[in-house]
Amino acid sequence: MTVRGRVALGSLAPLLALGCGPGTPDARAPVSFTIPAGSSFDQVIDTLTTRGLITFPLGFEVAARLRGDDREIRAGSYRVPDDIGWIPLLDHLVVGRVVTVPLTIPEGFTLRQIAPRVAELTGVPVREVERRLEDPDAAGQWSVPGPTLEGYLFPETYRFAPEVPVDRVVHAMVEGHRRFWTAERLARATELGLSRREITTLASIIQGEARRIEEMPTISGVFHNRLRLGYLLQADPTVQYALGGRRDPLLYSDIDSVANHPYNTYTQPGLPPGPIGAPGEAALIAALEPADVEFLYFVARPDGSHTFTRSLVEHNRARIEAQRAWDALDRAGREAP
Repeated sequence: MTVRGRVALGSLAPLLALGCGPGTPDARAPVSFTIPAGSSFDQVIDTLTTRGLITFPLGFEVAARLRGDDREIRAGSYRVPDDIGWIPLLDHLVVGRVVTVPLTIPEGFTLRQIAPRVAELTGVPVREVERRLEDPDAAGQWSVPGPTLEGYLFPETYRFAPEVPVDRVVHAMVEGHRRFWTAERLARATELGLSRREITTLASIIQGEARRIEEMPTISGVFHNRLRLGYLLQADPTVQYALGGRRDPLLYSDIDSVANHPYNTYTQPGLPPGPIGAPGEAALIAALEPADVEFLYFVARPDGSHTFTRSLVEHNRARIEAQRAWDALDRAGREAP
């Protein structure tokens, strides 16, 4: 932000000494204020004076100009002690120690799930955020493998100033994904014969399947084995993605209803065109470092674990046992008061 001073230094320099004390020495309550983007230094001083943070505007101005801070003040929302001195106050304004709020993106979130959180933070309507995140040209704009931004907004907790621009939020999340891809990890993907997009896509499926982090490498091993043998992946989360939302339980009729969808891995060979959500670091590492196992199948159990098997016969037995466990859980739920 460009700001403009009002007085020459010269004979006013001795007044700087007056700026070392607080504006209101007896008060202790925090004061909140906002410096809008494009504010002049005059407007900054008016804001600080109105909020009672400075009582000698001319002296504060001289202090700022002597330090060269009058053109370095950053816009944003601030919260400072009411007894803060001029120099610490200037440090806050120049460094930009603005008030921030957390933005948490859980692992596995899709763009549609991310959009409301970004909208709440930025103050932009949800539909507009969705439109921008799902823009077909966004992958090219942000230089990610695509086909969209899906899967490339890295899940973690970020901190932003309120009403930060949407692009700044997207930039931080895309950079989070880029930071994961070290030269060693890119080399490992090449060793596996998979691209960055394919590893991210596989990781998003692992993220969707796993309920326990420790099982991710084994789930990855199953999918790597199926890809190598040319088997259909038959991953339920890809069908849920094709359906546009979770169905619980997922029925054969649901799978059939999207039989021709490119993300339906029950009917389409290989990996889907792109990620189905935002994989976290553990899922990405699992995709790059699958467990050395012979398993080709797995089935989920009510406790979040999976039973892994080598043959279809074993898999069908495991499915029957798992279904019994699910039925018992359902009965217990109905019988509970």
